Formats: sequence, structure tokens, C-alpha cells
Amino acid sequence: MAIPKEQLFKEALHLDDESRAALTGVLIESLDTEIEEGVEAAWLKEIERRMESLDTGETKTVSWDKVRERLLKNMNA
Repeated sequence: MAIPKEQLFKEALHLDDESRAALTGVLIESLDTEIEEGVEAAWLKEIERRMESLDTGETKTVSWDKVRERLLKNMNA
């Protein structure tokens, strides 16, 4: 017997953050039924490019505290 969607949504919202994120990922992946040719290879290449940029110092990181501060400031503006 299927659970009514309202009950399912309510229960999902009571999951901890990590579980909700995992559930979200699974649901999004379930919608991706068609995989374009070359997309996986392109993403791997981009990931490698970004990692190299971090490793060489070309890209500078920002601490979560600074990002959070900026986000809150922008939300309150």
C-alpha cells in the first residue's frame, strides 16, 4: 500500500540534513534518465581543471564563515 504523498513529504522534512540531502540526490538522479554522450567525460575534465587550479593557487578559497557572512548580509539587504 502506497503512502500518501503528503505524509511522505512530512516525514522527509523530519529527516536530518544529511539524510534530506541524500534523498534529494537520489530523487534528482531518478529524473536523469537520458545521459548525453560525452557529458561524464566533460565533467571529469572540468573537475580535474578545477582541482589543478586549487593546487597551483590560481584559485583562492574563501572560508565558510566569510561566505556565510556575505550571504546573510545580502539576504538582509
